[in-house]
Amino acid sequence: MTGLFTKKLDVAYDDTLIVKDLNLSIPIGKITALVGSNGSGKSTILKSMARIIKPKGGQVFLDGKSIHQQTTKEVAKQLAILPQNPTAPDGLTVSELVSYGRFPHQKGFGSLSKEDREVIQWAIEVTGMTDFNDRPVDQLSGGQRQRAWIAMALAQKTDILFLDEPTTFLDMAHQLEVLKLLQKLNAEEGRTIIMVVHDLNHASRYAQHMVAIQKGQVVSEGAPEQVMTQEVLRRVFSIEADIYPDPRTGVPLCLPYELAGAIPDVNPKKSISEELRIEQHLTSAKA
Repeated sequence: MTGLFTKKLDVAYDDTLIVKDLNLSIPIGKITALVGSNGSGKSTILKSMARIIKPKGGQVFLDGKSIHQQTTKEVAKQLAILPQNPTAPDGLTVSELVSYGRFPHQKGFGSLSKEDREVIQWAIEVTGMTDFNDRPVDQLSGGQRQRAWIAMALAQKTDILFLDEPTTFLDMAHQLEVLKLLQKLNAEEGRTIIMVVHDLNHASRYAQHMVAIQKGQVVSEGAPEQVMTQEVLRRVFSIEADIYPDPRTGVPLCLPYELAGAIPDVNPKKSISEELRIEQHLTSAKA
């Protein structure tokens, strides 16, 4: 079996087992969103699959080989990871940051080759950062900084890209800026993207594959239509929500309205007021 998958994966922090006996396969060439409540283990799973955390048991396989039995450089040529809230040294420019992505391809302590420089320039251009090439990273806006870090990951020229909550602490405009960039990279470059996402509607809109995690286990996985259901949201997030097609894209849209258990666990016929509320939301979304 090729691709990226786990087999009976166990991950622990000290003596606390966070992930147990996990079997998870990531579809190649798609955007996969890992979703779940705080402390569910989704970031731990992502870091384990990206070789940041060593598992207590089981294996992560990349193209048929155990990822933890490969050298750091071997892995870095196949996948890149953007951790949550990365920081750069003061004064480091965008081009200097992006150049770090070429490290896995360099021999010894040699200088950048012609190919390295071409890849760096490509990564800067494809992320729309050309105008900020010589700007210090610490002087950029939140969205611009995220794009600079994504450019560095792209400079590794890997087929797989991991991102741990890439839109955290960004305002709505910058969140969309980053997510649209990832969508473009997937569509035009064919990159396999695995990201931890808090916003369920962002996950549904920008990912073709979703994995709902609870207590380190997969509760549901598949297309957004399979995962974004009332039952799954009740079990994973302990919320009651209305689910209906987005009027623009057709993907499932979630409107949480109550904590699970606060109302009877039944599904009666919608009241006139509820129908009116959904109709009003659809009308405003189309405007």
